[in-house]
Amino acid sequence: MRRMAVLLSGSGRTLDNFHQRIQEGSLRAEIQVVIANVADALGLEKARRYGYPAFHAPGNEETNRILADYNIDLIALAGYLKLYTPPPALARSVLNIHPSLIPSFCGPGFYGHHVHEAVKARGCMVSGCTVHFANEVYDEGPIVVQKCVSLEYTDTPDDIADKVFAVECEAFPEAINRVDELGVDFFWNRV
Repeated sequence: MRRMAVLLSGSGRTLDNFHQRIQEGSLRAEIQVVIANVADALGLEKARRYGYPAFHAPGNEETNRILADYNIDLIALAGYLKLYTPPPALARSVLNIHPSLIPSFCGPGFYGHHVHEAVKARGCMVSGCTVHFANEVYDEGPIVVQKCVSLEYTDTPDDIADKVFAVECEAFPEAINRVDELGVDFFWNRV
């Protein structure tokens, strides 16, 4: 069972997904704390409603000071729109979800709707999401899970976003369960 911190910047849709799956027993994790870098993030309100400790921390230093008070072994970046530097003890234990099939449409500037707009502009016929370990470079750490979706010629960036988010809801919990089963080092050692 993974003891998680969830870092977010927005509405908390991924937090909703985690909470639901923990409640139904399909996600082997416990959320210890939720931190947002945006003071009025809806995700903080949801976290408090679910009963999780929830804090605003604008940067890495403040975030890591909060994390030091909790017994965690995994940090989930759930729509956290900032490059995060964890404390050294957790440097290889940060999971991120990216709304494309890495190595396509990733790196600086490729986040959220920007990704789906780029996928549409390129005329891609598939897209998807990637759950990967994060390091000091955007979207570069070892991949844990990827899920693919088929696209239609007529799909808009919003349509693509909806399709990708649907598979993100499956991929992120699956990745956390795989990390729980295989351990963090398995993924860092395989690439």
